[in-house]
Amino acid sequence: MGFTAIARVTEDRWITCASLDRVSFGLLPGDELEVGSTLCQEVRGSRKPVLIPDVDASETYRDHHTPRQYGFKSYISVPIIRSDDSFWGTLCAIDPYPQNLTPEVEKLFQLFARLIARELDRQEELEKGRASLQSERDTARLREEFIAIVGHDLRNPIAAVSSGLRMMSERDLSPEHTAQLIPEMQRALTRASQIITNLMDFARGRLGAGIEVDATSPVDLEPVFRDVINEISQVAVQPLDYEIDLPDKIIADPQRLGQLLSNLLGNALTHGDSAHPIVVEISEQAGELRVSVNNQGDPIPDEVIASLFQPFSRQGGQKSLQGLGLGLYIASEIARAHAGQIEVASTKSGGTTFTLRMPAKRA
Repeated sequence: MGFTAIARVTEDRWITCASLDRVSFGLLPGDELEVGSTLCQEVRGSRKPVLIPDVDASETYRDHHTPRQYGFKSYISVPIIRSDDSFWGTLCAIDPYPQNLTPEVEKLFQLFARLIARELDRQEELEKGRASLQSERDTARLREEFIAIVGHDLRNPIAAVSSGLRMMSERDLSPEHTAQLIPEMQRALTRASQIITNLMDFARGRLGAGIEVDATSPVDLEPVFRDVINEISQVAVQPLDYEIDLPDKIIADPQRLGQLLSNLLGNALTHGDSAHPIVVEISEQAGELRVSVNNQGDPIPDEVIASLFQPFSRQGGQKSLQGLGLGLYIASEIARAHAGQIEVASTKSGGTTFTLRMPAKRA
């Protein structure tokens, strides 16, 4: 046969995967034909071979549009059936002259089609094996990294509190010195508490429980958000400017939304420029609750934004307050549990802004 091809055939596509062209038919791997113009469409429907030794002698195909369009006088096409009984494509061949397509030729094509199907199955299993191996390697690396970061992030605040308590117990500190130590210890405990809370939520999610949300009745969220901001501002290096405009109650889980805001603020404090304030704006607009947290500093690269809400994702590879990379992930899961989402915009001039948008339901 002058032209032979292995073709991937679907409902709407015919794609050359490999070809042997002795008659300058002109199809190369990756080239496509209109599937409706081919006889492979019939093979796909019937899952049976089509053999035409001589088009002119065939009552079925002598006036068929396909031989006229492609100028062949003989044709053979056999289906390639995967081990799961799915139709993959065809092994087909044409020639500009009539050919003696004996039963032996048909059996040979069917044999090659089965070999192609087996090779496809083998390649798929190989790819699955490679993906599984890579997944296991990634999991092992992630486990080691996870343990190292947990140790690092929890050791620091515990050491800070321990050091402060030791100084207060062993020395006769002045009230001024004590007043300086207490906020530092509070800041360290806040860091540790945030890490532990995020860890517990992440573990609960991995065990299948997901983020638990109790949003059954309307609640006044203004005091919830105000308490979180005041708590964070007591231990923050940067000043916090905020504006809250929530005239009505909203159906939500106040504890979870407080945690979401706390995580966004923790992220802003970690990555924001200490010389500029953190700006929080909370309001209801167009039937949505919107909570935005803005900090100044270096913009987040686009390639980092793409995975920012994945667990263990870290801005700029930092390993500090949000070193586990769980804060934004937990926040996004809380938003999703409220049928909302968190958007991020980061530019050099405007800084970085994380914005929660969720329906402001009242009944």
